Amino acid sequence: MTKYSLRARMMILILAPTLMIGLLLSTFFVVHRYNELQNQLIDAGASIIEPLAVASEYGMTLRERAPITRVIDRLHRTHSEIVRAISVYDGDNKLFSTSNSLRDGTLLQVKPGTPLPQELSQEHTGDSIILRTPILAENNTLADDDAFRESADHNLGYIAIELDLSSVRLQQYQEAFVSALLLLSCLGIATLFAYRLMRDVTGPIRNMVNTVDRIRRGQLDSRVEGNMLGELNMLKNGINSMAMSLTAYHEEVQQNIDQATSDLRETLEQMEIQNVELDLAKKRAQEAARIKSEFLANMSHELRTPLNGVIGFTRQTLKTQLSPTQTDYLQTIERSANNLLTIINDVLDFSKLEAGKLVLEHIPFSLREMLDEVVILLAHSAHDKGLELTINVHNNVPEDVLGDPMRLQQVVTNLLGNAIKFTENGNIDINVELRSQNNLQVELEVQIHDTGIGISERQQSQLFQAFRQADASITRRHGGTGLGLVITQRLVKEMGGDISFYSQPGRGSTFWFHITLELNENHHHTPLSMACLQGKKLAYIEANPTAAKAVKEVMAATPVEVIYRTSLSQLPDKHYDFILYGLPIRLNHHLTDYDEHLQKLLDVSDRLILALPSQFQISAEQLKSKGVYACVSKPVSSVRLLPFLLENSQAADNDQDQGSSQRLPMTVMAVDDNPANLKLIGALLEELVETTLLCNSGEEAIELAKNVNMDVILMDIQMPNIDGIRTSELIHLLPHHSNTPIVAVTAHALSGEREQFIKAGMEDYLSKPIDEGMLKTVLSRYHASALQASALTLAYEDKPIETSVPRTLDWALALRQSANKETLAKDLLQMLVDFLPQVSERVTAISQGKQDDDILALIHKLHGSCSYSGVPRLKQLCFYIEQQLRKNVPLEELEPEWFELIDEIDNVIRDAKTHLQQH
Repeated sequence: MTKYSLRARMMILILAPTLMIGLLLSTFFVVHRYNELQNQLIDAGASIIEPLAVASEYGMTLRERAPITRVIDRLHRTHSEIVRAISVYDGDNKLFSTSNSLRDGTLLQVKPGTPLPQELSQEHTGDSIILRTPILAENNTLADDDAFRESADHNLGYIAIELDLSSVRLQQYQEAFVSALLLLSCLGIATLFAYRLMRDVTGPIRNMVNTVDRIRRGQLDSRVEGNMLGELNMLKNGINSMAMSLTAYHEEVQQNIDQATSDLRETLEQMEIQNVELDLAKKRAQEAARIKSEFLANMSHELRTPLNGVIGFTRQTLKTQLSPTQTDYLQTIERSANNLLTIINDVLDFSKLEAGKLVLEHIPFSLREMLDEVVILLAHSAHDKGLELTINVHNNVPEDVLGDPMRLQQVVTNLLGNAIKFTENGNIDINVELRSQNNLQVELEVQIHDTGIGISERQQSQLFQAFRQADASITRRHGGTGLGLVITQRLVKEMGGDISFYSQPGRGSTFWFHITLELNENHHHTPLSMACLQGKKLAYIEANPTAAKAVKEVMAATPVEVIYRTSLSQLPDKHYDFILYGLPIRLNHHLTDYDEHLQKLLDVSDRLILALPSQFQISAEQLKSKGVYACVSKPVSSVRLLPFLLENSQAADNDQDQGSSQRLPMTVMAVDDNPANLKLIGALLEELVETTLLCNSGEEAIELAKNVNMDVILMDIQMPNIDGIRTSELIHLLPHHSNTPIVAVTAHALSGEREQFIKAGMEDYLSKPIDEGMLKTVLSRYHASALQASALTLAYEDKPIETSVPRTLDWALALRQSANKETLAKDLLQMLVDFLPQVSERVTAISQGKQDDDILALIHKLHGSCSYSGVPRLKQLCFYIEQQLRKNVPLEELEPEWFELIDEIDNVIRDAKTHLQQH
């Protein structure tokens, strides 16, 4: 709405009524005078034509034209200022006589077919008025009047007179001009009065507004001056009083400000001194943190190096022929060394979490297999204490996810280890549920429930504090550093989740944590075929209800009909395809007590599968010799149970065992300055590869590499004179070792070192103590890569390969990323090729200037697909674009990268088609 000033409002309120009233009155009087002048003209014409009609009666009766012509001529001349013509028409509507023979007689004539006028009538035509009146035969003097009236028409004709309106137009215009002049005069007088009123009102108001504005700007000595009338004078006095009050308040505030400024200046001086002291303390703390980091790195190396020898040689010795006592002693040594390694890892993890340097991996893994590894690892400890350990992973929980499996395994291991440690009898149950699923993200809830000693309310507040346990006596009784739950809590938070618990003394505890993982949409998963189980029956005997619930959850995903009983005596006497018998967890119990039961079960089943506690696994082969089909270790999981229910499981296991016993045809060089470590690595390599070369320094490794071709080099990092990184760089400069994979082997376990090694040119990373299974996996990977690389060399021997720039398609890399399975690698590559046209279409649209708000999600998805398909150049380009988009870089600024991405997509599609055809 438009806001008008007071001046404008006053002008409108004064002039608008005056204008409206003046217009109404002027219009009324002008219209009235206009009609009045026109009526006067008509009356004058009527006064002429009516006597003329009476005077013309005699002439019309006798048809004498001369008298009538003289009369109308005289009248025309007499009233020539208003009369244009006078015409007389007979009873047949024919012109009888006219005063103006120059005028067209038909203008005054009644239109043919129209009755003659019977009374005075008028007609407006242009700027003239035509009056017509009849000539009646009423004064006839013939002898026989009656005979005349009967024989003749009373209407002898009519007279028409044309009056000129222009004679009154001038008077009408004069009247309108006078009215307009009077209206303007009234408006002028009203404007003078309005201006005087505005000057007396708005002038003082403007003066007060200016004074208030000066007061607002800080000129508190400003006052409103001048003589004012009525309420304006009251307003002036109020403003002046307000200004005086503000002046007094301002002086008081200024005094307070001066005092506060003085106090603040003293405080700032004190704070400046404190800041200097804090800065010195900060520098001391940073120096202490640096020293602590160096100390932890050195201690990690110094402690892990001897532990590497202790654990490695203990495992090697356990493979030899030993007496039971020696075996027990060596197992004790291995457990002690592993416990010491766990403590070292806890301290290092806590230190990394405190410094915010713990980096989580984002790699694909199998959730059920990861959990199964944890429970198998800790089942022995639980079963030794007579505890029933169960794991129940709901069927709707996805299998293939992306995340950090080692850290997630660490969380579950800590919680499960605590549950076993503080539980003397009863159950320890792991339950994994799907809370929600949104696109490619799933939220899981993992619960670990025990029936242990519980935690009091007072002790619960100290549970997640570092180096604290619920009870001081627990450390002496159960051991531990008091860091497990602290590390677990921080790891869960680092993974975007939360952890909580519920506990009552004497009733056990329930710990649960929520975690969000991404689905691995690029995983090529072939589900197990359940067709062979259609129509089969499985009898399940298990006394523990929680363990039975977990197994029934597994079997619910199969077509097998399950008959569950808590004891053998309750089992119906029928024949079954499978019988799964869960032996109870009891200490000092002998399997010979179950011979009768086993024989009965063998008689009524085709396949008898026993779920054994860990301490009975040593008797598995003995049980199989008696007819038992398979023995699985408790707790029963889908990973280990389902293969025994399928028909081809044994053949697959036999093939795998045969394949795993062969040594790889490779030449591997190990470099380490520690003799014990070097000897251990040599012992491990002799079992895995055909040729092993050992070097105790970087110089020796370089000299040996000059003369010998090697498939893989295991390189220690911290060595005197020439360290492992520099040694690797010099070896890579040798022509025949430019592409030889070098694996970093180090006792350091601090954050960021793995990325540093990879950036320095190394292909992989192994942490001490070396795990035999991980070493075998790494060697198998590069053995398959070497075979594929040699095949590629034969196929492309005429084409030079530039090793400094990532290739468009690296088939050896694709094989490594697909666990050396050629079929899987081809399927993953084909999935990528099918996905690329969609990406190319949207990227082309962006390069043409179109906006795409969801392009970040598409590039992220493409980046993930490239991680498993052996396309390093496309993966590198996607990584850079994704990073720029996450920094909110506009799409237009990435125009060169969009065109480069389109070209690289075309290159990948071209090379992939050629390569897939060759393979």
